[in-house]
Amino acid sequence: MDLKDSIRTIPDFPKAGIIFRDVTTLFKDPAAYKQLVDSIVESLGGQRIDVVVGPEARGFVLGSALAYALGAGFVLARKPGKLPCKTIRHEYALEYGSDALEIHTDAIKPGERVLVVDDLLATGGTALATIRLVEQAGGKVAAARFAIELSDLGGRELLRGYDVNAAVCY
Repeated sequence: MDLKDSIRTIPDFPKAGIIFRDVTTLFKDPAAYKQLVDSIVESLGGQRIDVVVGPEARGFVLGSALAYALGAGFVLARKPGKLPCKTIRHEYALEYGSDALEIHTDAIKPGERVLVVDDLLATGGTALATIRLVEQAGGKVAAARFAIELSDLGGRELLRGYDVNAAVCY
């Protein structure tokens, strides 16, 4: 099955000239969702993963399924103020402004091998912020995986030096 057939394309959303790739239609298709998770697991080549980290919100959907498939733990990277205990934070620039992600200070043990996962690799800002959080916590980023990559937006270049792969590329 071609996973692109399970991804809805919405022209001019959220504004004119943008082509939105809606991964939620892939997530609701059991065969496509299973194929996505299996293909990401296979792309890791059997390397040990201790923890999967996924940023809010679709990273939770893909990351938790991958953690289960890999027999690993799952860590949520949340927007500021959403986690109840002591956190570490990484702020990052957006096209217009800034944002931040946080994880609990005890979420990743030093030396743990971490898979960073999200639904989309576009400009790479969210992925790099997640990677920086893992590194601040003392984890080793084993790989970064995405359901979709929008190659024209340069996110892969921002993540140069890391093992990066996407199941579908536009």
